[in-house]
Amino acid sequence: MNMYQKFEELRSYLSELGSIAIAFSGGVDSTFLLKTAHDVLGDGAIAVTARSRSFPKRELEGARTFCEREGIIHIIFDSEELEIDGFSSNPVNRCYLCKKEIFTKMRAVASQHGIANVAEGSNMDDEGDYRPGLTAIAEQGVKSPLRHAGLYKAEVRMLSKEMGLPTWDKQSFACLSSRFPYGEEITPERLDMIDEAEQFLLDIGFNQVRVRFHGNLARIETDEDGFAKMAGASVRKKISDKFRSIGFTYVSLDLIGYRTGSMNEVLPSEILLK
Repeated sequence: MNMYQKFEELRSYLSELGSIAIAFSGGVDSTFLLKTAHDVLGDGAIAVTARSRSFPKRELEGARTFCEREGIIHIIFDSEELEIDGFSSNPVNRCYLCKKEIFTKMRAVASQHGIANVAEGSNMDDEGDYRPGLTAIAEQGVKSPLRHAGLYKAEVRMLSKEMGLPTWDKQSFACLSSRFPYGEEITPERLDMIDEAEQFLLDIGFNQVRVRFHGNLARIETDEDGFAKMAGASVRKKISDKFRSIGFTYVSLDLIGYRTGSMNEVLPSEILLK
């Protein structure tokens, strides 16, 4: 199927579901899914967002603003991952623990509002990496409409652009807990360090960035435009000074650049293949 046939398949599938609560982060995929579902189902499609330390305030405000503009019912609930047993020690199944907690709470929210289904926005590209969260999604019976329709990230972006969605070229985002090597303790203070560091880079003009936490060292991943910006000595000094004030002793630039799941590169093959 081509992109437009997949889009029609998505709309047909959403119509069959009748009502749906979508896990809404304000990112490229969930915004596209939510807008499409609302176009098809009206108030039968609602947005549900989990508020936590791992979810930057800028993302929460962006999600809230979008729903207000589109007239979409938006439910925000608190779900602090650090309170989940075992989560803060950052095991390899960290994402599984988090998704299980969030979607259990989401089901309760959906039920309270008379919504029959819960859905999330993973796409076909998400099937190629170690994604323990997808196991929790399957166990919870959560729908994945974009994967059902066979849509890839590039197609979601193109369709989003044609729909006039502001997120069509938005940088990819993952929760701040993904910035820590497995086994490295996640604390509120460390999450705040990462949040402040990434916000600073965005504020000075970087687009696609990750700041990975390695104790007293911050490892920056960025795209080709970001590499070009780093060529300026004044920019590098500004970043170094800011990161030191945040609490990092050393600042490094990852020469491979931005990529999703870089923390999975140290995992043995038997885990990656699960």
